[in-house]
Amino acid sequence: MRAFVVTKYKEPLQEADAPEPTVGEHDVLVRVEAAGLNPLDEKIRAGEFKQILPYKLPLILGNDVAGTVIRVGTGVRGFKPGDEVYARPDQSRIGTFAERIAVAEGDLALKPASISMAEAGSLPLVALTAWQALVERGKVRPGQKVLIHAGAGGAGSIAIQLAKHLGASVATTAGASNADFVRELGADTVIDYRTQDFEQLLSGYDLVLDSLGGENLEKSLRVLKPGGKAIGISGPPDPAFAREAGLNPLLRLVIAGLSSKIRKQAKKLDVTYEFLLMRADGEQLRQITALVEQGALRPVVGKVFGFDQTPQALLSLSQGGTRGKTVITGCN
Repeated sequence: MRAFVVTKYKEPLQEADAPEPTVGEHDVLVRVEAAGLNPLDEKIRAGEFKQILPYKLPLILGNDVAGTVIRVGTGVRGFKPGDEVYARPDQSRIGTFAERIAVAEGDLALKPASISMAEAGSLPLVALTAWQALVERGKVRPGQKVLIHAGAGGAGSIAIQLAKHLGASVATTAGASNADFVRELGADTVIDYRTQDFEQLLSGYDLVLDSLGGENLEKSLRVLKPGGKAIGISGPPDPAFAREAGLNPLLRLVIAGLSSKIRKQAKKLDVTYEFLLMRADGEQLRQITALVEQGALRPVVGKVFGFDQTPQALLSLSQGGTRGKTVITGCN
């Protein structure tokens, strides 16, 4: 089958004739009809995550899928051929930039009927990230104050909607040209990151979702109230992540060192910092499906590329300026 693969870190994606997926007892074989692109894909291609996600090359890239079930393993009970589904496959089984992929039944959910395949393909990774940050870890409650950075981007545009659905007062950072757009998503306060310093304008926040890292993350700690929490999705990874990921002792030490500065800063301010690398979860995706069907969440697709243009689509991520997600379609 046709697929786009990483043959060497930092090199452009290459089209390849890849083996057909192996379908295990509890796997579902999906014909890929749309696949969202994420900054994680680019970080994997560039080799930035090879210590914590040690893939064997060549690797079929791609972390989001929407498509139609072709066949199921003998132990699958929840899906049948013809079902329209979507998923973020487990991190050990990614590879959605291909004509077909086998996904564990537990990582899969029925696609929301009210949205297109392209819209469904844009959702799994960013929606699960938002869910695991705001619901699972942040435990956001009505009346709390939540700051979401890069609100016009893929993760930010979904996180704003989910935080608002949970009853939070939502602030976000965005360019002036996207101010009305993020307000439409539910943002109560919009900070123009080019002309305003969010640290000087915001205070007393319960939770920050940071997708930028570096100085932005350090400043985010200072807008939290005592006991508040900053969740970083671009790093640095923390010891809890290393432990849960089962990394070896040497790598755990390295990771502890990477995040020691930000963790010390957080402790001094009586706040906490956590790194989140989202995980596949079909049950959470089913709850997200329900929110989409209720109208509480709507996918935001900014650019659509053909399957043949997958390398160009990935390149476009680094150029920025896209509202929501970039998606490839026509994979078959």
